[in-house]
Amino acid sequence: MQRSSETIGTIAAALAKAQAELVNPEKSLVATIRPNGPRGAEQTFRYAPLSSGLDIVRKTLSQHEIATMQTTSIDDAAGIVRLSTVLAHASGEWIASDWPVCAITETATPHRMGAALTYARRYTLFTLVGIAGEDDLDAPDLIDPANRAAGQPNTRAGKGTGWGGNGSTAGHAAKKKSISTASILEPEQSAVERDRLLAELESLDCSEGAATWAQQALGDKNRLTASDAKRLEDAFQAQLAGLDRQDAASTEMVPPSLMESHIPQSGKSVASIDKSTLTFPEPRRIRDRTHRKFVMRQPCLICGRTPCDVHHLRFTQCSALGRKVSDEFTVALCRAHHREVHNCADEVVWWQRSGIDAAAEARKLWLETHPLSAVVADDINSDCPATANEENGRS
Repeated sequence: MQRSSETIGTIAAALAKAQAELVNPEKSLVATIRPNGPRGAEQTFRYAPLSSGLDIVRKTLSQHEIATMQTTSIDDAAGIVRLSTVLAHASGEWIASDWPVCAITETATPHRMGAALTYARRYTLFTLVGIAGEDDLDAPDLIDPANRAAGQPNTRAGKGTGWGGNGSTAGHAAKKKSISTASILEPEQSAVERDRLLAELESLDCSEGAATWAQQALGDKNRLTASDAKRLEDAFQAQLAGLDRQDAASTEMVPPSLMESHIPQSGKSVASIDKSTLTFPEPRRIRDRTHRKFVMRQPCLICGRTPCDVHHLRFTQCSALGRKVSDEFTVALCRAHHREVHNCADEVVWWQRSGIDAAAEARKLWLETHPLSAVVADDINSDCPATANEENGRS
């Protein structure tokens, strides 16, 4: 919480002059944050000790008649120890900031309370005077130039190298998970870790599982050497492409005349029911590999890029557990937009925002590979005058 005197014009002017002379202290110490879980990796960053920051701040601010004071107090109501940092000017004006240090119970362990107090003093003072005392975890890579020149992968905290490709599976997911700045493994250790990750990758059997695995394994992958990380990325892309094809080609299109199959039941063969002919029919979900390959060769509906994935428009048919909509309702999307539409909460709204009638585009593509569909529809309308009249009335 920030506080100040009624007027701060004089101290603000003096502080502005002082900040032109202030420099960031040297980040001579390294902090290590241990992971909470077994799969995590250590996170490290460099920071400047309080003593070096105080030397710079006191020397510069005193030349502009500004003094720094830091005091502690106990807030019984909140049950915490507070730190107050004050910048006081010779004119009597002042600016202060309060920072919660720790719970009152920590006073029973002076070493823990002292560590928290030192951190609070450094953080609050540096922030108040406008200098940086530690590495920004969103800043460029923290690895040394020697490793960067040797081609080591990026281990920046909060950024990560991802899994390659355009809009990869872990690309959007990695935004929700901070990647640690663990040191790169030795070649022998990297090879062992690489083989373990490859074995896990080969056991995946669906695209959704691959997305989850990629998010969990990204930290481990970023610790591999450059060559091992590249090999794992290539294997992941190949596995993902295979799983996408497997999901899309799980079944093939079956002609209506061959809809019957024989299922053993109590020692007898019985014909399955064609649910599309019932009074309340179930939507037929056609599978046509040739059509999907045709759609895959089209440019992305949103950005025009190629190659593309085959996207099934989920809103065109009622949902069914573990089943995609019919291949009639498919359009081409690049990998980035394909992931984006799958991550959105409402696909209909997503398409409305894009300004594209996806269902109409899917129909055009379907008629390209199934021109007889339009002829059959015309025949049905001509055989049913009532239906034809209704259509004419709507037009």
